[in-house]
Amino acid sequence: MTENASNTILLLNGPNLNLLGTREPEIYGHDTLADVEQLARETAAALGFELRALQSNHEGVLIDAIHEARTTAAGIIMNPGAFTHTSVAIADAISGVQLPAIEVHISNVHKREAFRHHSFISPVASSIIIGAGVHGYKLAVQQLSHLLGK
Repeated sequence: MTENASNTILLLNGPNLNLLGTREPEIYGHDTLADVEQLARETAAALGFELRALQSNHEGVLIDAIHEARTTAAGIIMNPGAFTHTSVAIADAISGVQLPAIEVHISNVHKREAFRHHSFISPVASSIIIGAGVHGYKLAVQQLSHLLGK
């Protein structure tokens, strides 16, 4: 871990989350990805952390960021989007880096289509926040800070 890695949180957002604010606002609300990142960044700063944010529609980019976090971050917050239900590779990456990881979903996936009820990420996540809207990102930062003992 680098010198400031213990003060860095990696925030990852998966596919289609770049469309927040315009994609199905009745489900995901009107806040944009920039709004989400700003909320998480402000919450992190208040708790003594820096936040690095990345959104990608590409699984390999997210996996590479998770691997890099081994030496650059104290923990990970991730909304894997649709990869939640399909990506053993992301679950393996999270498990492999051995960092605390919080899984976040804006909507209550258990009230939605049956395929959204299964997560490959949940078994390797330290905590899961589901259905709290974008406020879930703030809760995730607070929970990660708690897990890190700050």
